[in-house]
Amino acid sequence: MVRANFTHVDTWVFDLDNTLYPPEIRLFDQIEVKMTEYVMRTLGVARDEANRLRGDYWSTYGTTLAGLMSLHDVDPEPYLVEVHDIDMSAIPSDPTLRGRIEELPGRKLVYTNGAADYAGRVLEARGLDGVFDAIYGVEHAGFRPKPERAAFEAIFAADRLTPTSAAMFEDDQRNLQVPHQLGMRTVHVAPEHDPADHVHHHTDDLSSFLAKLL
Repeated sequence: MVRANFTHVDTWVFDLDNTLYPPEIRLFDQIEVKMTEYVMRTLGVARDEANRLRGDYWSTYGTTLAGLMSLHDVDPEPYLVEVHDIDMSAIPSDPTLRGRIEELPGRKLVYTNGAADYAGRVLEARGLDGVFDAIYGVEHAGFRPKPERAAFEAIFAADRLTPTSAAMFEDDQRNLQVPHQLGMRTVHVAPEHDPADHVHHHTDDLSSFLAKLL
């Protein structure tokens, strides 16, 4: 049974985007448009080039922001405010998911490569406000993004989390590599899944998966 693999878990760490809400909502599409426009304006490039750079930075550095900071000395705080200023009216509340997260034994955390304030607004729209014991954004890791090991270590140290008694839920499979190395139980939340040694479980429906653990 799946449940038997989680009996040791007392801390539950959830990514935000496309994890705590389904990807078909396409909320991140709005953020990508704003990131592209920011790159265009900041670097003085055309839209196609900005899109290319945004993808390259995400692939190489973990986030577009990390690439902009590393290569162009961009101030992260104004960037985060601008790209996360989006319409959240399309996010449906999910009382069933809320109930299942609340029933998990132990502490529940959100850890996102976005800003913590943005995460709070998403959780409120999703009907998940007040469910989590802490919300960690990229700013809490010194703007170092997942999948960097230093980013995870900074967040886990700040939270005093013990990885060997924790589980990580993520839509981006590469962001489960370090949690696996640290001894966490890893769950890939995504429509499709390519088997990998660092992924213990996969689901395309977070709520249904959590129901198996209760």
